[in-house]
Amino acid sequence: MRHAALLLLLSTAACAMNDAQTQTAAAPAPAPTASLVYPNTERQNIVEAQFGQQVADPYRWLENDVREDSKVAAWVAQQNALTNSYLATLPARAVFEQRLRELFDFERFGIPEKAGSRYFYSRNTGLQNQNVLYVREGLSGAPRMLIDPNTWSKDGATALAEWTPSEDGKRVLYSVQEGGTDWRVVRVLDVDTGRVMTDEVKWVKFANVDWAKDGSGFYYSRFPEPKAAEQFQSLNENHTVYFHKLGTPQAQDRLIYADTARPKVSNIVQVSDDGRWLVITSSEGTDERYDITLIDLTQPRATPRKLVTGMQNQWDYIGNVGNTFYWSTNTEAPRLRIVSTDISRPGLDVKQLVAQDEATLGGASIVGNRLIASYLVDAKTEVRTFSLDGKPMDKVTLPGIGTAGGFSGDATDTETFFAFSSFNMPTTIYRYDAASGQVTPWAQPQVRFRPEDITVSQRFYRSKDGTRVPMFIVHRRDLDIKKPQPTLLYGYGGFNASMLPGFSASRMAWVEQGGVFALANIRGGGEYGKAWHDAGRLAYKQNVFDDFIAAGEYLVREGITSRNKLAIQGGSNGGLLVGAVVNQRPDLFAAALPAVGVMDMLRFDRWTAGRYWVDDYGYPNKEADFRRLAAYSPYHNIRSGKDYPAILVTTADTDDRVVPGHSFKYTAALQATQTGPQPKLIRIETRAGHGSGKPTEKIIEEYADMWAFIAHHTGMSVPAVQTAAR
Repeated sequence: MRHAALLLLLSTAACAMNDAQTQTAAAPAPAPTASLVYPNTERQNIVEAQFGQQVADPYRWLENDVREDSKVAAWVAQQNALTNSYLATLPARAVFEQRLRELFDFERFGIPEKAGSRYFYSRNTGLQNQNVLYVREGLSGAPRMLIDPNTWSKDGATALAEWTPSEDGKRVLYSVQEGGTDWRVVRVLDVDTGRVMTDEVKWVKFANVDWAKDGSGFYYSRFPEPKAAEQFQSLNENHTVYFHKLGTPQAQDRLIYADTARPKVSNIVQVSDDGRWLVITSSEGTDERYDITLIDLTQPRATPRKLVTGMQNQWDYIGNVGNTFYWSTNTEAPRLRIVSTDISRPGLDVKQLVAQDEATLGGASIVGNRLIASYLVDAKTEVRTFSLDGKPMDKVTLPGIGTAGGFSGDATDTETFFAFSSFNMPTTIYRYDAASGQVTPWAQPQVRFRPEDITVSQRFYRSKDGTRVPMFIVHRRDLDIKKPQPTLLYGYGGFNASMLPGFSASRMAWVEQGGVFALANIRGGGEYGKAWHDAGRLAYKQNVFDDFIAAGEYLVREGITSRNKLAIQGGSNGGLLVGAVVNQRPDLFAAALPAVGVMDMLRFDRWTAGRYWVDDYGYPNKEADFRRLAAYSPYHNIRSGKDYPAILVTTADTDDRVVPGHSFKYTAALQATQTGPQPKLIRIETRAGHGSGKPTEKIIEEYADMWAFIAHHTGMSVPAVQTAAR
């Protein structure tokens, strides 16, 4: 562990105490934007009639896989060359890269998982490209490295993804993620010897992998093997559950459960706490609308029992004690409640244990014969405990206002672990004693900045229709936000995903330099339960854009920033958000960072996981949905004759969730349309995907590029910071 005393280096006033270490960055001024010459992207005459509307798609050829189509690959090379030449002229880029590397250089731990007498956890010394898996014999035992994925590839882009130890801690299931793809290869490690066993399971995606209780093998879900040329673009259908017996080839894996009549259904598998039951959660889209199937593992070839049918509500398995199963559900409770079912009785025998609260239930677990429930209170975590019959006990003491997660275990455990972080507090791992309620730090990082120098506040603003929306604001304590400052506004707004306080070394680099960071908890997320989600999807998707625009208007109205100092950022569904609001209000923003965005709303359901997203977006082949989608699709609504902000699109060649063709087509359309003098550029990463598994080095380089870009276009003055001798 590196706990050496390090000199804290901040910009402007914070660095005035040692002027010898601070000087103005000297670099060539960026070339005038008007001099940018975009690549000549071929425009094809593709126009299709959809519900009486003529829809042009001149850049459809850019949908082709960059790994398979040399023409697309040449376009990517030209775009990257242009973008790199522009970014190289930005004075702040080297400054941000230097500081990002310093801020990322701190020891980070994952939440430990106990199996037998062993504790398994991930660790990163700081600048390692990938986290490393360790084990301890006992809670205070010496750490022993088990898996180091940093040795798997020269570029660090092969990652250790999901992992889980067997019940006795003798083996570890782990999955390998290559170049950022969502596909996984599952392997098995013998913990005693450190030997990788011969077992290998392929074509696993969007799946849980869980051990049989006796360690004889594991259960998993997989898709059929795609054609070689289509593995990164073909639709994902026919998700099937198998059992793999250790020491046998995958071809001999036993089919456990399939739903051939419903090829679009995904099936996630868990082994119950007592090992007797297989719990299969089935869904068709991204909505929390599930069927639950139980299979009695004590009965060979047991007939699957349909416990919950109809895919109407959320049912999340918490755990079980004998025949009593515990669930969190939104049945008759849009902010969720905790119930139990007695599976020894026929049908679905539901007993309410913990009623719906004003706060939103985020998740629950059973540890030490008590329920531990995490709630969201205005997008901040509160953790409460209950007896197994639902009686309130106490609250778990958290270190402050932020986000807590973890608390896994079962009824026989006496301890559990959780992670806590906030915008100015790096992730710290805590141990919770279920008997005493005592919380103690287990792994606390030492960072290269002073958390007390960063201010975090929460404000509420009104959206276009009067809805009250929360927003977090983060800045240096010495920064005067009564004067307009360069500000980065972030949002997501979809799929019931809650945007919560959390530490980001990359954002800290922006804040240190005098930037404000704002996170708007817009509708479409899950911060206030199902109603908040429903108010930002399908026919109500425009609420998401209105909420985000209103956040920007609030920041300007309050004098925190101005229109020529406001940048926006979002990824995936958030990339769609950024693309849509730039089209609707190009005058409000100085710069935009849409990342891996869903930009063609009329064809999104044709690739990989896109078919799942109809729950939030609707069906492009249904007229009412089509008309709504066509009205805000970023690719189709770029407004010629309007001055757009500076835009840096980011994506990656191995993104097989939101295929990069979305960003390629959107960028080509931006560059071909009269949208003013500000740059419209795209940065395309190689051997990277939608985000997970990306090497630390690639993350640092990407954020250095993005922060330098928006710093320049929001007028941020970035002094060069020289690292002091240690």
